[in-house]
Amino acid sequence: MSNEIITCLAPTGDLCGEAATWSADENRIYWVDINRFLLHRMDLESRAVTSHLFDEPVVALSLTDEDGKLLVTLGSKLVYIVVGTDERIDLGITLPGSPDVRFNDGRTDPNGTFWVGSMANNVGPHGENLDVRDGMGKLFRWRIGGALEEFESGIGISNTLCWAPDGKTFYFGDTLKNEIRAYPYDLGTGDIGPGTPHFSDFDRGLPDGSTIDRDGFIWNCRFGGGCIVRIAPDGSVDRIIEMPVKNITTCTFGGPDLSTLFVTTASTAKAETDRLAGSLFAIRTETAGLPENRFRTGG
Repeated sequence: MSNEIITCLAPTGDLCGEAATWSADENRIYWVDINRFLLHRMDLESRAVTSHLFDEPVVALSLTDEDGKLLVTLGSKLVYIVVGTDERIDLGITLPGSPDVRFNDGRTDPNGTFWVGSMANNVGPHGENLDVRDGMGKLFRWRIGGALEEFESGIGISNTLCWAPDGKTFYFGDTLKNEIRAYPYDLGTGDIGPGTPHFSDFDRGLPDGSTIDRDGFIWNCRFGGGCIVRIAPDGSVDRIIEMPVKNITTCTFGGPDLSTLFVTTASTAKAETDRLAGSLFAIRTETAGLPENRFRTGG
């Protein structure tokens, strides 16, 4: 167990907060609410929260190599948003099979290429929850100027995309299988090899989003488990961080020294006692994370 101090930064009541993304240049934390079709941003100094509304679920984010421009993953497609002007730019990349399936977790790799998973669509046209169906998800890679490249299929819910500090291992999870897998990652080509189980069958909830620290430990959010588990490079449990709400969704390191863990949560299917469910939290840690990778907009 651990005794970290946990602060509620923004009690936004998100139905399904996700996609925590730290922008060091802006001193801002970005995150989304999938079911309310919202992109949030908080200025860390003023604690002011601004939200952008979309017409469909907002599921994943990435910084880009252009200041003020984010790569935004919607349920059916990829777009840019210029945050200062709220300009939206459709990239012409759509998910085959939508709306029966939708995109889910996504992140940029060390080469500036975007990886994103999909799943059976469990969000209705008005943000209502639909039944979860297994085996319909895929793992994709996208480079600017190209098409979606499929690397894996038969996935229940795509979650946890992160890379080891040396860039040689990619971690990817299937929530419904209660498993995070490790894949060899080629820094030269940006390709992955076959995945093998890394962390499976943990009995506190199911694996949602993750981040990785500079020592190669994965911090995995446990949906339904009320905690974050820090996983050692050998796949063992290093520590468990108890959270004040049940459904923990994503996390990322940020702050001036990358030692603050920002954590999103969900209020859907919450426990009756979860008064802060759906809030954004911050945890001061004794370790530091890695800078966010930036998507290469110029190829």
